[in-house]
Amino acid sequence: MSKTIKDQTVEQLGGSSSILVRQRREHEEMDRLMDQYLTLDDVHQRERVLKQVVQLVFSHAFAEETVLWPAVRASVPDGEELTARVEEEHQQINDLVADIERLPAGDPGREDKVQRAFALIRQDIRDEEDLLLPRLQDAMNTARLRGLGTTWAAVRQTAPTHPHPVIPRRPPGNALLGIPLSVYDRVRDALGVGRR
Repeated sequence: MSKTIKDQTVEQLGGSSSILVRQRREHEEMDRLMDQYLTLDDVHQRERVLKQVVQLVFSHAFAEETVLWPAVRASVPDGEELTARVEEEHQQINDLVADIERLPAGDPGREDKVQRAFALIRQDIRDEEDLLLPRLQDAMNTARLRGLGTTWAAVRQTAPTHPHPVIPRRPPGNALLGIPLSVYDRVRDALGVGRR
């Protein structure tokens, strides 16, 4: 089995358009934003960064669930088991962030949920980069990794940007509901609706 994708070069991962490079790049951005949130004292700045984390995490996860996980299930011998584990982490993150969005900034329970969500996001990143994606790397050639990366990126650009706990984690349910939810989320983001 290939080693974690965290320590490999862009070339080893199949080039800049490979799904593996795209995943790692966004995981690094998630880590950077979560670290930034933790260093800020200003409530308004923290809320702005938290919004960025949420939008990135949910559009990223939606693209994974719609494009990447079906490819893993089809290509990796124990892909069903691996993706089920990650889907459970996604659902837990979804539920926590839905709770966070209902609570006002400064609420002590809210900050606890943010910390728990960040810990789950970091665990999800490790599970994907250390366990799941190396298995996909072993199962697919570079051309397929690049094609999957291109499809994933297209879906990611039009994915929902907020939690929707009752939406299925797998296609076709998530894909069918994703379009109207994406429009709703992006209008909400543009108008600043739901910001605390």
